Amino acid sequence: MRRSIFALFVASGVTATLLAQSPATTPPQPLWTVHTGLTRPHSAYYHRQSNSIFVSNYGGSRFNKDGKGYITRLAPNGEVLADKWATGLNAPEGIRSVGSMIWVVDIDEVVGFELTAAGGVRLQSRMRIDGAYALNDLATAPDGTLFVSDSHTYPTPSDRPQRIHMIKDGKSSIFIEGEDAGHMPIGLLVDGGRLIVGTIGRGVGKDANIVGGQLLAFDLNTKARTILATTMASGQITGIEPAESGAYIMSGVLSRKLLHVSRDGKVTTLVTFEHGSADIGISPMVEQRAESGTLFVPFPSANSLSAYAISVR
Repeated sequence: MRRSIFALFVASGVTATLLAQSPATTPPQPLWTVHTGLTRPHSAYYHRQSNSIFVSNYGGSRFNKDGKGYITRLAPNGEVLADKWATGLNAPEGIRSVGSMIWVVDIDEVVGFELTAAGGVRLQSRMRIDGAYALNDLATAPDGTLFVSDSHTYPTPSDRPQRIHMIKDGKSSIFIEGEDAGHMPIGLLVDGGRLIVGTIGRGVGKDANIVGGQLLAFDLNTKARTILATTMASGQITGIEPAESGAYIMSGVLSRKLLHVSRDGKVTTLVTFEHGSADIGISPMVEQRAESGTLFVPFPSANSLSAYAISVR
C-alpha cells in the first residue's frame, strides 16, 4: 500500500494543533483567511469549471426561514468576487454542482443557481423535499442525480427518521432511511459507484453516552452498505472530500478535528482547530486524483474561511 504523507499549512488567523499521531507534516505555512462577506459560513465548494469557490452562509439562524441566507463567490487566492453572489436563501448548507448549475440545500429545499458566462447568477430551480426537516449536505453523481442528507436531532423522533434523499430527473425519492442510514448522517460524497456518508453518531451535546460516528459507503445501484471506519476518533463527520484513491479527508464541526481515513479504515487526526470546522471543499476535484491541492475550511463561529495547502504522496 502506498504511504500517504500530508503537508498541511495552517492559514493565518486560525489556531491549530498538529498532533503527534498524524502523518508527517511540514512546519505550518499560511495561505490565506478571509472574513469579508461571510456570516456563519457552512459549506465551501470548489467549482472546477469556473475556478472559483462557493461558500454558503446562514446569515441568520439555522431553522428560520428569514431570507438572510446567501452564497459568496471567491477566487482561489481568497479574493472576494461577489460577497452575495446568490441571495434569497434561508440557512443554506451543502453545495455541489452539475456543469454550470450550482446546487445548494436550504432547510427543506434544494435550490439550483446557474452560473452565467459573465460570472453572474440565474435562479433555475427550487424544489421542496416532502417530509424534509433539516437538510444538511448534498452530493452529485455524474449523471446529474443529487443525494441529500436529512438529519436533525438525537434521539430521532419516530415521525422524522434520518434519511438520505435522491433527486433524479426532477423527482425526489428516499434512497435510504432509518437505522440503515447510520446515526445522524450528515456529510456526503459520490465516489465512483458509491455514496460515501459521514455520520455524527449516537448521542451528542451533553449526552455522556456518545457513540462515535461512522464513515459508510452505499452502492449506488444495490444500496448495499459497507462500514469504512467506525471509531470515537471519527465522530461527528460533517464534511468529506477525497484524498488518495480509496481514502478520505473529513471535518467535524463539533469535534474541531480534521481527519484522514485510509483505505484500510485507519483514522488519523491531522489537526485540531480552535473553532469547529464545517463542510470542507477541496481543489482539485475528485476526478483528477492529483497528489496536491488546496483545502478550503469554513469556520461558522469565526465567520471566516481558511485555505490549507495539502499534498498526498
